[in-house]
Amino acid sequence: MEETFGVIGTGTPGITRDPRIPQQRGAPLPDTAVRYAEERHWDVVPGTWLEAANGAEWCSCGDTGCRAPGAHPARPDWAAQATGSAAVVRRMWAKQPRASILLPTGRTFEALDVSEAAGCLALARMERMEVPLGPIASTPSGRMLFFVLPGAAVKVPQLVRKLGWLPSTLDLVARGEGDYVAAPPTRVGTHGSVQWARQPTVANRWLPEVEELISPLAYACAREAATARRR
Repeated sequence: MEETFGVIGTGTPGITRDPRIPQQRGAPLPDTAVRYAEERHWDVVPGTWLEAANGAEWCSCGDTGCRAPGAHPARPDWAAQATGSAAVVRRMWAKQPRASILLPTGRTFEALDVSEAAGCLALARMERMEVPLGPIASTPSGRMLFFVLPGAAVKVPQLVRKLGWLPSTLDLVARGEGDYVAAPPTRVGTHGSVQWARQPTVANRWLPEVEELISPLAYACAREAATARRR
């Protein structure tokens, strides 16, 4: 039976803000966190959550200027607390069912983080080239996260240079060891929820190497940078 994580639209893949694509309706956060651990064998850890006060929602961390309200680690030892045990995950979210779902990177996967505009352009090229793809997440801040095998963060700078660009000139971040990504259906303040542009399924259980995705992603980021310079 194929795994599914929420409802995905039928519009152009990767363009999650297209009005033709309905918002995903995921399972409750605790159930989804368990499924990530149980079905994908991903380590997960609960993060902060949103608290209602004075007619607004604030991050549980208490910082009124929080840059990722409800979607960042709740404690400094979060990496050590992350687990792939479904039983432990159930106990964690039983304590705080509203906690966001964070996935540590650098373990079973890493993530190539680009702007949504560059990500959509790269995704279109990848599909034409029939590049194998893993899950792809879209954040309410306008970023796309391409899941790849571990080791990407170390390789990306050299790979980008080989393609003829300086890593510092491209808006392409490899999230590896010591980092994390917020997983769907985590809400980020009032901006919206993290969603799957390409949801995890049996078909994409085996993640691609960074070398398979870097060329179209770097090209799309370089094109976006060139457009920004001309403005």
